[in-house]
This record gives sequence, structure tokens and C-alpha cells, in this order.
Amino acid sequence: MHAEPGQVDENLAVIARFTAEAAAKGAGIVCFPECSLTGYSLDPGQANACAISLDRAGSLLNAVARDSGVVVIAGLAEDSGDAGFFITQVVVDPEGLIGVHRKSHLGPPERGLYQATGTIGTVSFRGITAGIQLCYETHFPEISTTMALSGAEVLFCPHASPRGTGEEKLLSWLRHLPARAFDNGVFVVACNQVGKTSAGFSFPGVAVVIGPDGRVDATYTGNEERILLASLQATKLINIRENRMAYFLPHRRPPLYKTE
Repeated sequence: MHAEPGQVDENLAVIARFTAEAAAKGAGIVCFPECSLTGYSLDPGQANACAISLDRAGSLLNAVARDSGVVVIAGLAEDSGDAGFFITQVVVDPEGLIGVHRKSHLGPPERGLYQATGTIGTVSFRGITAGIQLCYETHFPEISTTMALSGAEVLFCPHASPRGTGEEKLLSWLRHLPARAFDNGVFVVACNQVGKTSAGFSFPGVAVVIGPDGRVDATYTGNEERILLASLQATKLINIRENRMAYFLPHRRPPLYKTE
């Protein structure tokens, strides 16, 4: 989706419209890009002005989730008061806020403007356990493995990644995201913002769903807002994890990986 910096009400209306449409098509979980609620900016004045509190974001998105009866995963620039500003993704169901992920690895241009969290966790809902990684975080394999060892079956990877065409961005993602899925035996679901914004960024529209076998299940590239609908089959996950030659996590030898 397109997310204009600072236009929370307008962005929320887009989130609500797409959530309702996805729910009508049978979706139970709807994942939106990084900073989809507030927009994404690296200008200090604009970024700070765009940021909202976690409580406000949770309240706004809870109404959307409640109206459509689904789980909504959406992003924001978070103003946490004395703790500073974070790039945050929240998980909200019809009952309220059930999960929060703050970006742990900031891209070089984000440092100094946002804070990096010191924790990596997972969240459980609708019978699954999921991890969330935001854009730059997907380039660090240890995050995916940590989440998988904590029980993650799906990694949601919302992006606000500018430059290039959708096809070029998809090819870039396909250099590392299939490895995150294949090495850890998890689904990977990734999506990006789309379009030009007042912050000076131009985002190529791209979304991809990758199975726990590392194979691409669904993709979209283009210049328009679009829903990519995919069914994550539990049998595919089970088949991988019951195959001793295809599921690698149980055979790790952590003492060998120490560098000190």
C-alpha cells in the first residue's frame, strides 16, 4: 500500500479498506508494510511529527480488526516518550493489541533518528507462532534462526524499501529471503510500500510468499496498491519438519559456532 507520512487518518482508511476486502476473500491475517499507518520518513522534523504512540496505534487498528474479524499486522513510527522513537510493527486482533515488534537492526540512514530495540521475540495467534522482521533486519540470518528456535512457523517481513522497479526489488529479495525460509523451515511473507511520498521516497510495489521448502508460492510486482492473497498450508510445514534431510534446526551444533 501507499502510506503518506503524517497522514494517519488517510492511511488508516486504506488499511481498513484493504482489510475488509482481504477478509471478504477469506483472509484471516492481513499484513501491511513497514510504517503503513504513519508513513516512513528520514527527515528528523517530519519523522518525529509523524510518530504516534503505541496506545493510539493499537486503538485505531483494533477497530479495523474488530470490524473485519481478522488479525492485522501494521507498522508505525512510534513515539514512546522518554524512550525515544522506534520503527514498530504491531499485531492486533479483534480483542486488542497482542504483539509488538520494534526494529532491532536499523539501516544506516535510520540510526540517530530511531532507537534499536535489544530484544527479539515471537507472537502467537490464530493457532500459529510468528516472528516479525522489518526490512533491513531480514539481512541478518541470526534473527530468523532465533525466531525459529523460539517456535516461529511464519516470518512476516514488512518493508519500506525504496528505489528500483518492482521486478528489481523482487530479485533482490529472492537473494536472501528463500534462504531464511529454507534454512529454518518456516514460511516467509514479505511486502513493501508502493509509490512516491512527500518524504522524497519512491517505493516499488512488491510482495512475496515463500514456503518452508524455500520455493516461491506467490508474488506481485507493480506500481499499484494490491492485495496478494496466499494460503499457508500446515501440511507443507509438517512435511518439511518431519523430513530429517529437509529440516536442519534440530541438527545444529551451537558450541561450534562461537567466535570467542
